[in-house]
Amino acid sequence: MYGLQRFDVETTAPISDAEIKRRWNWFHHEIRNMSGQWWQRWAGQLLGENTRRYHVVRFIFRPVLKMLRAGRDKPAPTTVAASKAIDVFPVNYRPKVIGPLAPEVVARALEQVHVVVVDETTSDTTSLINELNELVGTSTKTWLLLVDVSSSELERHEAAVVLLDAARDEDDVVFGDEAGPQPFAPILKSRAVGPHTLLSYNVVGRPALLRRTIVRDVGGFDDEAGWAFEHDLYLLLRETNATFHHVPHVFRAGRSPLAFEADHVNHDTIASVERALARRGWPATTTLGELPGLVKWHPLAPLSLPSIDIVIPTRDRVDLVRQCLSSIEALTTYPNFDVIILDNDSAKAETLEFFASTNYRVVPCPGPFNYAHIVNRGIAHSDADYVVTLNNDTIISTPDWLEQMLGLCALPDVGVVGACLLDRDERREHESIVIAPYPQHLRTDSNYPHRDYFSLAIKDVAAVTGAVQMVERSFWNHLGGMDEQLKVVMNDVDICLRSLLEGRHVVYTPDVRLFHHVGSSRGDLDPLDDRDRFLRRWDIFASFVDPFFPEAVLLLGEKMFYFLRD
Repeated sequence: MYGLQRFDVETTAPISDAEIKRRWNWFHHEIRNMSGQWWQRWAGQLLGENTRRYHVVRFIFRPVLKMLRAGRDKPAPTTVAASKAIDVFPVNYRPKVIGPLAPEVVARALEQVHVVVVDETTSDTTSLINELNELVGTSTKTWLLLVDVSSSELERHEAAVVLLDAARDEDDVVFGDEAGPQPFAPILKSRAVGPHTLLSYNVVGRPALLRRTIVRDVGGFDDEAGWAFEHDLYLLLRETNATFHHVPHVFRAGRSPLAFEADHVNHDTIASVERALARRGWPATTTLGELPGLVKWHPLAPLSLPSIDIVIPTRDRVDLVRQCLSSIEALTTYPNFDVIILDNDSAKAETLEFFASTNYRVVPCPGPFNYAHIVNRGIAHSDADYVVTLNNDTIISTPDWLEQMLGLCALPDVGVVGACLLDRDERREHESIVIAPYPQHLRTDSNYPHRDYFSLAIKDVAAVTGAVQMVERSFWNHLGGMDEQLKVVMNDVDICLRSLLEGRHVVYTPDVRLFHHVGSSRGDLDPLDDRDRFLRRWDIFASFVDPFFPEAVLLLGEKMFYFLRD
């Protein structure tokens, strides 16, 4: 699914230790070179990668840096309008000038492509949709290309030539990135069109090549869809398993600023999403999101109120456990849940006394810390319909958190659901995990300082943190649980990728929020063996591409960079 493949099976050649080391060196070298601080670049050159002097300096100075960070005053986060939040994103992006196109190249492209100019300054969509449907039925050309009236002839021809050149025989929709309304912050798109992301907003946009016959086969454009006529079609095509192909190239023939205005798109978009949900038989509520054309859709939890077990691993730290349980008990509105506490060799008298007196089940999980083993053991003691893995250092802040997560997790094509985590200062600490090129938390308060459609949507993602994950228990067992060879890290990411391999999506919702005291559970444990095993399994830093993160973006350190892969 989405081109994912395991590389630790007999049918693939093993990746050598030398190759793993080379990839790590490349990654750290790129981070160091992209650093905005001269002293960080200088220190990186001096200390090297994974050297003895690097580890000695890290051992000495890391506690000092942690104390300094903990002691400094941090201003409260502020909310900035999305249109004014950032001037340049990614940080190194610069628009490119379109070069001249050979007339014969343009002519060959236009033999196969019928260019349709969309003028959104008119209030009448009926004439445009009728024209499109007439072309769908009568044109002898293979493709329709939708471009905006504000684009020049050169910009339209560029879109036709580049998109057609990238089109494969199996493709039904070929689309690219857009310059967008902000000149230095283009609309960059992911390789895959996630079905749940598409319910949140129009992922495809313009320009887009549409295979005429596939549009004809689904009945053409809906004249009741208004200015959401493209989004409405893409929702329908996604339901029929049409093939979408993204081209990581920023085109100027995309949508005009008018296409992103609330009065222009909101009503039509939410109506199209509601029709799509009805076709799928997914009862849900829908509301308008923070940006024009963004829909907050929340599937309803099943009326049968399936049982949920919340599994919470801990080693002592009864203070954290009490705090977590208190928030669950005080806020949770879902009635059919229970808690299983997983005790990893707690020894303090206060902890043992609490375990003896609590009404919740306590499952002994003895031995060295192995998060995957502890969680697997706990879930083996569950007979609930769904399970939630929850760190002991989390605090619930959304009362209907279980209803929202369950509504998504109960969808037939969803395997894992995650939520938004906030740190002590109410800054976003986890908004899904992106793998571009290495798994890291997406954070709009730091490494993704761009409040756009992608960051605000309920969406398909590569992975979510195990600090709060919901999975149907039968599916968890089908996957074999977490890989216990990944003892401390990457076990949560790995099970998400294995879910995708099984055809079940991983969905992140920003509307469920928990506080997370980062690192209180496992401290500084971060074994390289786990990371190397994960790299080998999924061919990280090589062929792996996150299907749901903008294809032309790399996350290096705490910054996003525009980068076109070969």
